[in-house]
Amino acid sequence: MNAEVPKPCAPDDASLLGSSEQFRNLIILVRADPIICGHSTEARNLAEAAHAAGLDKIHIVSYPIDTLKESGLPLKPLVSVQSYSQGISVDRPEPVGDYKVLDGRLSYGISGHLINLLNQCEGPTLVMDLYIVPHGMMVMNAVDAQQHFGPRGRVSTIAEAVGSDITNVVNSALKSGEIGAAQLVLSNYLSHELPVAVSKYTRDLIVEAGQKVDAIIGTRFEQQLRERVEISYPAIDTSKYITIEKHPKRIDEALSERGLTRDGYILFLSRLARAKGVDDLIHAYRASDCYGEKKLVICGNGPESERLHELSDSDPNIMLLHDVSDEEKALLMNGCAMYCLPSKARPEFTETFGIAIAEKMLAGGLGPVVTTRTGGIPEATGDQCIYHEAGNVQDLTRALDEAFGMTDAQRQQLSKDARAFAMRFDRTEVFGNLVRMLTAAPATASPAMA
Repeated sequence: MNAEVPKPCAPDDASLLGSSEQFRNLIILVRADPIICGHSTEARNLAEAAHAAGLDKIHIVSYPIDTLKESGLPLKPLVSVQSYSQGISVDRPEPVGDYKVLDGRLSYGISGHLINLLNQCEGPTLVMDLYIVPHGMMVMNAVDAQQHFGPRGRVSTIAEAVGSDITNVVNSALKSGEIGAAQLVLSNYLSHELPVAVSKYTRDLIVEAGQKVDAIIGTRFEQQLRERVEISYPAIDTSKYITIEKHPKRIDEALSERGLTRDGYILFLSRLARAKGVDDLIHAYRASDCYGEKKLVICGNGPESERLHELSDSDPNIMLLHDVSDEEKALLMNGCAMYCLPSKARPEFTETFGIAIAEKMLAGGLGPVVTTRTGGIPEATGDQCIYHEAGNVQDLTRALDEAFGMTDAQRQQLSKDARAFAMRFDRTEVFGNLVRMLTAAPATASPAMA
């Protein structure tokens, strides 16, 4: 398939170079590093793209480290988190209020901090929230409060939904009969000047959620969502990946430190959760021609970590790594014999894009991507990969054997085509596209009431 993407722009596109003139400041609200999450990586990349475009002030607003540690979310080791360019600040405001505020202390702290930042900004400011529940409400509360006594400079808003942030609330609300919660999240999403989704698959999920609410309470969410929600694929630092092969010694050194050799292992690198299909991969690997010929290296953290250790059962052919840095990740991707993400749809999670797949395609090397057509994954691969049926261990074994049997010439061509496709996710292009879409967006519509 040819994935639907916003129109690419060249690095010297005049509209992109004009980003610093249209907006002087950028504020992003996100669950940032050290959380293992595609949005945390994207926030970094958007901030760096804005910095390169010449914006004056750039702030990433996130949560206190102690809060993240207590959350149960998978985290990177703090020492592995890379620093940002000078001029990009990461703010972690503390909760506001005491024990009598049963919930929302963090929301008050973050919204209040956003207002402080807006008061300090001179010139047009772009505020963006990634993963809109609860970030969308924090942003719009802050913007409304700051602008209440008259604008102090133009403030524009973008909400980026990954899909589950909206559908989780809507589906729970429909199941419990609390339809107001569904109406609240959809109205908040549409209150932003530019609502975007991370893939066409995600956009379709959101439109379907609006349709369900409309059918019950007679609103017009479906229509407004179809008309206003744009697609903005996750932003990736392509330069970080396409330059790896220029440093073969560094690749070999990194692999040697892990007891690995180039082209000697199958790589899984993502969050360790049931929907990622790592258990399927272990079973399929043991039944494949690769077993004993290539190691299986599983990298990541998450709720399935302990169970996967038990499932691997101290197998000398299987390695589980939980301390891989962002730099090492790219090196491992380049050196692998194949990268496998056997993602499958589950009630708690469905892959809405597949950032790690696109990163592997950019990293190059001879290893092909082996994955499924789950959710938005085909929009990340552009079909430059080997597919297997999601959840089918036997078919995954077949796909591993197919990749194992490819000639070097076949692998080299697939790698070249994969990288060419993935270049459209370059962070400079994505940021420029967002600015252009925001400029072209109609005035924010009122909540979709009948």
